Amino acid sequence: MRPVLYYHPFSSYSQKVLIALYENGTPFERREFGPEDPGAWEELAALWPVKRFPMLKDESRQQGWDAGHQGHAVFEASTIIEYLQLHYPGPVRLIPDLADLAIAVRMLDRFFDNYVSTPQQAIVFDALRKPEDRDPLGVAKARDMLDAAYLWLEAHMGEQHDRGCSWAVGETFTLADCAAAPFLFYADWTHPLGDRFPAVTAYRQRLLARPSFARAVDEARPYRTLFPLGAPDRD
Repeated sequence: MRPVLYYHPFSSYSQKVLIALYENGTPFERREFGPEDPGAWEELAALWPVKRFPMLKDESRQQGWDAGHQGHAVFEASTIIEYLQLHYPGPVRLIPDLADLAIAVRMLDRFFDNYVSTPQQAIVFDALRKPEDRDPLGVAKARDMLDAAYLWLEAHMGEQHDRGCSWAVGETFTLADCAAAPFLFYADWTHPLGDRFPAVTAYRQRLLARPSFARAVDEARPYRTLFPLGAPDRD
């Protein structure tokens, strides 16, 4: 029985999980939110009242922390990816077996979640508000956070380049890169990298060229008109 993913293709956190699934060719059932599957949202809400996605449901596993439901319901993108590696392992080990490397991967994963995605989404959510409800100070702080994150990542990826490494942690594609790909993708739309951070820009281009992420980007193209800041005519 295949795991079931509740998601939307334009969601950065959904793309994070899709990258992991595509990296390992993991078979799964899609429950994409939209008019073609009107029951998907109701099922998500029944299992997860917080109503955040993506969510993975695994009916093949009837025992565990949520055994009262129809199989496991796994929340949060990073946790879903760890769950997939544990129960549906493939050729790409997105979380290294070596403990110190695994810590570095999880640290970079949290960096991209908290200091790239969170401020980027704050700017987008503000743009969705009515003009009278907007928060210019909050947006300015979010842009400052993105600049600080870009500056740190520029130095980090420069060091990686000097070591002959293409990815966020070491020489292999990991959970950290699954996070970096969609978050840097949308961050550059929201708060452009420009010419200020060449190592970050080069890393973003490598991520876009990765087949797993390229597939996720292509699947989300029909929804680009939903981007409230105006999706740039690139990528």
